[in-house]
Amino acid sequence: MMTAAQLRAARVLLGIDQRRLAELSGLSVATIQRMESSETMVRGNVDSLVKLVAAFEAAGIELIDDGAASHSQGRGVRLKSGSASAKPVPGEQASNKPASRTRARS
Repeated sequence: MMTAAQLRAARVLLGIDQRRLAELSGLSVATIQRMESSETMVRGNVDSLVKLVAAFEAAGIELIDDGAASHSQGRGVRLKSGSASAKPVPGEQASNKPASRTRARS
């Protein structure tokens, strides 16, 4: 199971908005919003949850279950081994490059 906090944290770790997560998972934005607004465990049908988890896995996110190997033994999210936080999500452009500026010459 996944908590709403894990879902939001994974999305933030990837640097994507709800719309982009909906595109990556094949779900609607309304479904993502509903899942994120759950109080604890994410509510949704099994097919939707499978699509969401698959999208996170493809993007390099590992969901940490309660009691799994981690420093505090709590739930969370992390980048998979070998993933880099600067690595863009498939279909996304890297946003950490400074915008180029054109200066008018006089």
